[in-house]
Amino acid sequence: MEKLFDSELRVMEPLWADGPQSAGELAKKLAASAGWNRNTTYTVIKKLVDKGAVSRSDPGFLCAPLVSREDVQRAETDNLITRLFGGSNSQFLSAFFSGRELTPAEAGELRSLIERLERGDGT
Repeated sequence: MEKLFDSELRVMEPLWADGPQSAGELAKKLAASAGWNRNTTYTVIKKLVDKGAVSRSDPGFLCAPLVSREDVQRAETDNLITRLFGGSNSQFLSAFFSGRELTPAEAGELRSLIERLERGDGT
């Protein structure tokens, strides 16, 4: 999956939250939330279509997400771990939790996650 930049993620957010919608609807939402003009929104939509992250269909320039938020999160996290931690999950987690306190509930959730991953059931 190609990296999605911040401007592209701004367009993806309402698509993930509200589902398929017209480019015009997206332009109105982004004008209100980001101060974008219609041309800016349409340009970013075109980039997302070119990357295969959004489909566009007529009539009405209807846009729909082709990638899930979870897929983007996973790809971004994998990229971060590869670039900054040499692909080491344990180094990433060590840095992530350094200086943070976990509640007993959070620690329990993490233990359960690790147990599921060890069993091969990462869901």
